[in-house]
Amino acid sequence: MPEIPLVPVHWRFPAHPTSVRRARHAVTESLPHALRPHLGDDLGLLTSELVANAIRHGARGEDEDLIELVLWPAEGHYWLAVSDPGVGKPVLAHPAADSENGRGLLLVDHLAAAWTVRPRPTRGTSVVAGLSYR
Repeated sequence: MPEIPLVPVHWRFPAHPTSVRRARHAVTESLPHALRPHLGDDLGLLTSELVANAIRHGARGEDEDLIELVLWPAEGHYWLAVSDPGVGKPVLAHPAADSENGRGLLLVDHLAAAWTVRPRPTRGTSVVAGLSYR
């Protein structure tokens, strides 16, 4: 009989700056206790950056705009997908040293074992990033 995988954890948050902290807390608290010391800080930082970017660049200011998060383990990684209703594709930037913004995806690129941007089947964009727990 095949091993039954864990069911992914799913959240929806309003596209509002207060959701960044709530999302980070929800994601890190959902990790198994044994993995929190190893993954908690990095996963929290990934969550904060991706949710902040989704709110800033993907939300359209409509009441129904929600930021969706899915977290699941697979193949030695914890995968986080952050989705927003926007149609733009996030791009890895290299801002000037004195620039105050534009480093979020640089952090994601540095922390994640792998990451990508995918269009959603119905509407919007998802950024998926994985952290190794082995």
